[in-house]
Amino acid sequence: MSADIDTPTNSGEPELQESDVVRIPRGVRLREDKARGGWVLLAPERVFQLDPIAQQVLTRVDGERDVAAIVDDLAQAFAAPRDRILADVRAMLADLITKNVLEVA
Repeated sequence: MSADIDTPTNSGEPELQESDVVRIPRGVRLREDKARGGWVLLAPERVFQLDPIAQQVLTRVDGERDVAAIVDDLAQAFAAPRDRILADVRAMLADLITKNVLEVA
C-alpha cells in the first residue's frame, strides 16, 4: 500500500497517486447483470449498479495497472482531456476504496 493513500483529502477520501495500483479485493466481483442490462460490482451484502463510465474504469482495474495507465488508456480510448479523466477517476476510485470495494495493491 502506498504511504500517500492514507492521507485524506478535504472530502475525507484517500488521496490516490498516479503510481498507485488499485485492485478489486477478494470477495468483490465485477459482473454483467444481463437481467437488468448493465454491470454491477458485487460485494458482501451490497450491490453497486455501475453507469457506463464506471464500468469502463473498473474493467481496467486489474491489480497490475497503476492509476496513470488506466487514465492514459481512457484518455486515448475516448479522445478526452487527460487531466479531466484523472480527476474523475481518482475521485471515483477513492470513493470505492472508502466503501471497501476496492483496495490499493
